[in-house]
Amino acid sequence: MSRYINSDITRYTPSCFCFILDQSSSMAEPYGERDGQLPVTKAEAVAMALNNLLRNLILSCSKSDGVRDYFEIAVLGYGAEVGPVWQGALRGQELVPISQVADNVLRLDEHQISLGNGTTETIRTPVWITPQAHGSTTMCAALQYAHDIISLWSGRNPSSHPPVIVHITDGEATDGDPAPHLEALTSLGTGNGRATLFNVHLSSRRTASPLSFPDQSAELPDPYARLLFDKASYLTPYMRTVAWENGLPLTEAARAFVLNADPSLLVLALEIGTRPGRLW
Repeated sequence: MSRYINSDITRYTPSCFCFILDQSSSMAEPYGERDGQLPVTKAEAVAMALNNLLRNLILSCSKSDGVRDYFEIAVLGYGAEVGPVWQGALRGQELVPISQVADNVLRLDEHQISLGNGTTETIRTPVWITPQAHGSTTMCAALQYAHDIISLWSGRNPSSHPPVIVHITDGEATDGDPAPHLEALTSLGTGNGRATLFNVHLSSRRTASPLSFPDQSAELPDPYARLLFDKASYLTPYMRTVAWENGLPLTEAARAFVLNADPSLLVLALEIGTRPGRLW
């Protein structure tokens, strides 16, 4: 079980979040309800959750002198191709400081919210990531790509808080065995500890029962689920504290793994994996 040295996140010792998104054709399948409206697709739900997370990270890094670069962000996708999924001014960039994410919103979407008494208000939400669902599940290539990026980042930031890698998928790899690639990601880190790898499996069936952050594999239904569990990291003590605050008392053996995640569990997994601690 991995242990971490306490390390604060500063502008001089930033941390890193790497999101690896399954963007294969199966991500176009329906995924949950949204406020009683028509179902969204899995790709749409992932994009909405990640855009909201990026907005919250920017808010947490916003100080009187602007957005401080406490984090560098990579968002990679795999499907029709493998690589960064940023669009607009950030297109093609691998690791982006959070201040540059804040300065390069792709667009603002407008939504109407009800204020009661028949009145509504228009709110604007920033968009960086758009839904994509094409091609096959080239997971191994994407995991290797992420490994190369995080390895370089770790070499440049040996005194920083360890990186967090969040892998979101709804299916099995079509380009080989992902086990050695997942294991290689968890071997990365800094002088303050190893990287934390989250494996977030999205449900392909409305009736599938979600399983959140288990501490043993006995309940898992198949070898693929056990693989994602076995290669996921143990949750850090701070992450377990965040889980506790969200109503999930977990043991020290809890893994950074969820199976058959519905939209609410997807959001919770992102919250547990990326909520900042102390920022200096």
